[in-house]
Amino acid sequence: MNEFRQSVADYLYAPDSFHAFDTPHSISLILFLVLAIWLPIHAKKNLNSRQQNLLGETMGWIVMSAYLSWVILEIIGGTFSIKEHLPFHLCRFANLAMPIIMIRKNYRVFEIIFFWALSGTFQGVLTPDITQGFPHYHFFRYWFAHQFMIVTLIYAVVVFDMRPTWRSLWRAFVGLNLFFLITIPVNLLLDANYFWICEKPVTPSILDYMGPHPWYILSAEIVALIHFIIVLLPFTLKKLRIQKS
Repeated sequence: MNEFRQSVADYLYAPDSFHAFDTPHSISLILFLVLAIWLPIHAKKNLNSRQQNLLGETMGWIVMSAYLSWVILEIIGGTFSIKEHLPFHLCRFANLAMPIIMIRKNYRVFEIIFFWALSGTFQGVLTPDITQGFPHYHFFRYWFAHQFMIVTLIYAVVVFDMRPTWRSLWRAFVGLNLFFLITIPVNLLLDANYFWICEKPVTPSILDYMGPHPWYILSAEIVALIHFIIVLLPFTLKKLRIQKS
């Protein structure tokens, strides 16, 4: 049993370097774009209501499992740490919320997670916070936890007719700051760095261009709000066109 645990731990932390925008990463981005466009449209046009719901529910469970499977493997390997593996990063929290959106069709949860995912998670798509590349488990786990989560939320927009509004934007922004405030004492109690509040991630990220600590936190707030507005813009423009016609 100890040998098995050690083999799991060795695998999870194997020195298998990830290189941003290499061939596997580029292919994963292309696959993400294709699925984000094709899958929701295909489901909307060709599947009946029962099939649409079943597919949506399955997608929600898959996204949640991307995070939970990682936690389970860390526990099996004896490497689980409350300083590193709790759901106090936006993407992990959003992963856990996906079944609520896709199964319960909970609009309140959707309107918050939608902005978080298409803003913060999209940054993670371009600058992954992983050190293992293809075909390591972490490469696939990260893809399903980030790219596939965005695909799933677009599916909810197209197939389930969920639409964010300006009110949604402000709810998401307030929710973001509440998440931030909750995470501060968690970091202090655990001596952790959840939500990158105490320092920037070791892997390259957009935070590298936002100044030193703690000023990058304020910069990130402004950038997040700008991202939220950009994400909402297509919906606003479409609504204006409909009103004019």
